[in-house]
Amino acid sequence: MFLGLLFLQLLRLSLVSCQAKPGCRDKCGNISIPYPFGIGESCSMERLFTVTCNSTNDSMPIPYIKSGLIDITDISLITGEITVTNYLAEDCYNESGRSNSNIPSFRLAHNGPLTFSSTKNKFTALGCDTYATIKAMSEEDLTTGCISICNNNSTSMITEGSCDGFGCCQTSIPRGVRYFEVELGSYSNHSNVLQFNPCSYAFLVDQNWFRFGGISDLSGYMERNNGSVPVVLDWAIGNKTCQEAKVEPDYACLSQNSYCYDSTNGPGYRCNCTAGYQGNPYLQDIGGCEDIDECRTQPCKGICINTRGGYKCDCPKGKHSVDPNKYECKSPFPVVKVTLGIGIPFILALFVSWIYLGLQRRKFINFREKFYKENGGLHLQNLISSYPNITFKLFSEEDLKSATNKFDRNNILGQGGQGMVYKGILPNNQVVAVKKSIVVNAMQGQQFANEMLILSQINHKNVVKLLGCCLEVEIPILVYEFISNGNLFHFIHGECQLSLKTRLTIAAEAAYAIAYLHSAASPPIIHGDVKSSNILLDENYTAKVSDFGASKLTPTDKDQFATFMQGTLGYLDPECLQTGILTEKSDVYSFGVVLVELLSRRKAVSQDGSEQERNLAHLFMTSMNDNRLMDVLDHEIMNEGKMDLIHEVSRLAKRCLSVQGKERPTMKEVATELEGLAVLENHPWMPNNPETESLLNKTSDTYVGESSEFFSLEKRAVLSIEPGR
Repeated sequence: MFLGLLFLQLLRLSLVSCQAKPGCRDKCGNISIPYPFGIGESCSMERLFTVTCNSTNDSMPIPYIKSGLIDITDISLITGEITVTNYLAEDCYNESGRSNSNIPSFRLAHNGPLTFSSTKNKFTALGCDTYATIKAMSEEDLTTGCISICNNNSTSMITEGSCDGFGCCQTSIPRGVRYFEVELGSYSNHSNVLQFNPCSYAFLVDQNWFRFGGISDLSGYMERNNGSVPVVLDWAIGNKTCQEAKVEPDYACLSQNSYCYDSTNGPGYRCNCTAGYQGNPYLQDIGGCEDIDECRTQPCKGICINTRGGYKCDCPKGKHSVDPNKYECKSPFPVVKVTLGIGIPFILALFVSWIYLGLQRRKFINFREKFYKENGGLHLQNLISSYPNITFKLFSEEDLKSATNKFDRNNILGQGGQGMVYKGILPNNQVVAVKKSIVVNAMQGQQFANEMLILSQINHKNVVKLLGCCLEVEIPILVYEFISNGNLFHFIHGECQLSLKTRLTIAAEAAYAIAYLHSAASPPIIHGDVKSSNILLDENYTAKVSDFGASKLTPTDKDQFATFMQGTLGYLDPECLQTGILTEKSDVYSFGVVLVELLSRRKAVSQDGSEQERNLAHLFMTSMNDNRLMDVLDHEIMNEGKMDLIHEVSRLAKRCLSVQGKERPTMKEVATELEGLAVLENHPWMPNNPETESLLNKTSDTYVGESSEFFSLEKRAVLSIEPGR
């Protein structure tokens, strides 16, 4: 009898652990293949879940997805994830130049069940002279990248385990990605770092697996990892939600004790066993979700009775216990003893719990106070009290959680390399933009507090106003005014029509804002990340320069300084890349790229065309030098017939994009010239008037110099055409 019960129990446990379809192999090598996956089409839910087991006599069998020849290293039913092999991109050099380049891409089935996990993977680049981009194709198509720069003199900054831009950099990918391409390159062919870093590498990788090994990872990384790294894929059933799928005949959650939940990474749903059950929720009978015998694992000092989905722990008749899960069942005691036995431990437990909760609360408050002091909160509070008319506010973390519904994903306005921006509503119903950074700023204490106060006092109609900040968190959270109409990037690259007048007006307003930061702010401010996505548009399409995440205050005793570059690929000043020195002319270069975007409606970095055509600034300068400007311009403004004016704007953009910063104009000169050109564009006799053509045929220096003729014409045009501006 005993042997029979033991056999039945072992049989039951084996059925619970077997998660393949009945009659099908449940392993390939040492890797479990649970249903809906299966070895062979008859053993899988559908063809896209079919696994092929590649068996040879010389090695362990390897499972792979049949439809894509993708090697599998793990499949999880509980998390709905599958780990597969991803190949590395490699770009190598020697003394003669490029010696080897291998840039693979990764494509999953377009309507298949697999997507790249946006929470478990990171796009990673290794190298000391490296730029890498990933074009991730999904419903939120995104081209993003990172730069990793170091040289013989900065190898001490390469830190093991830290991807901070020195030897290693990382960035995230959006949700729903099924296909991506990688671009990998070098700025100087690794000429200064060949002895310890001949190659650049880029790859999408499971962030829990990858750990930067420091300078040892900058050579031979491909060979040490056999050319591949693990990457995590999310999988789901079909393309319907749980509510839609439950009424369909092919609903996949077959087990009686299972439940359905929607995928968070693309369409479809997944199944899981309800609490108290284990097994495969996609199987109806054998191997499905079966009751767990909690009496085998749960503590019980009395009699344990297993129930469906749970268990009961009771004392035998005639005995009792305060909690038979913890305390032995004993015979009744006198009332006084029982009362004391129950009351004293309860009071002690309550007292200990009260002390523990008090200590935890005190610890939490101490952390807030620590961050508040480290971020310069006390100093900033004193500064604010010294300026009675200042409107800058210090917010608590709870204030901003309440305003953004605990930083709900539905309130996200934008995502960049430095963090997330959320829409928030303050108690007074004021709508704000809350920037929660993921990049730790090197500034601490009084320096950060001083800069916050200075930025908050910027008062210009074309600059987004900083309203306040929260300092009681590790990385300060900034609160800006809310701008309702999106950014210039989406405006340029969307479907709407853009007249030359509109483009010049927006460009002039943005240029005046940056010029204000350079010359009118006290002390002057270098923006550091000028790009079309950082120029916002309000309900009247007025330009508003935003995002001072990379901004620097100009020191009072010098006009340039070394900095850790946080700009955006395609807009970065090449002189700054070479020297590591950020100046006001770096903003001029970046603004020049924005000007070319407005003229061409092309992106600053593109994956299309030849290697020379992918960088917009390089393409524009080449076209100007070869007299092929028409090849770059947007046909919409060419059709307006104002080519003299367009050539003037193009010549201004060319000066802004000069390789040497000293050859570029100042932002004040750029703004003045753009406003003059915008005024000329508005004038009714502009296309054929000989006086205007004479003005337009002058060199660009005429517009930024001391020509009284130009400025008098500009002044009259402003007064006659746009009164009250």
